[in-house]
Amino acid sequence: MAGKKFTKVDIIDAVYQKTGISRKEIRDVIDLSFDEIKNSLIQGTVIELRGFGTFECRIRKGRSRARNPRTGQPVTVNSHGIAAFRPGRELKQKMWQLGEAETKDEAAGGGET
Repeated sequence: MAGKKFTKVDIIDAVYQKTGISRKEIRDVIDLSFDEIKNSLIQGTVIELRGFGTFECRIRKGRSRARNPRTGQPVTVNSHGIAAFRPGRELKQKMWQLGEAETKDEAAGGGET
C-alpha cells in the first residue's frame, strides 16, 4: 500500500471532475484552506475537522544528548513545535478496515511476494 501519493493537483482534479468548478477556483480555495490551517497551527489553535481528524501544535522537549544521524556527532536540540495530526473516529475505522482487508488478502494467498 505504501508508495501511492495523492497530491494537491490530484485533489484539484478530483474536485473538478465532481463539480465542474474551474481548476483555478478550486486551487484558490484549497490554498486558502491550507493557509488558514497553517496560520491557526502557528497561533497554537487546535483545528478539528469532524469525520476527518484534528491538527494541533505540540512542543517537543529539547535534548542535550542527541546525535546527528549522518555524522554521529553529538548535538543539542532545542525545544521546538511540531504539527501533529490525530485521525478522527470515522477515518480511524476506515483505515482499520483497510488493514483487515489486506490481512485477509495475504491469508488467501493474494499478497505480494
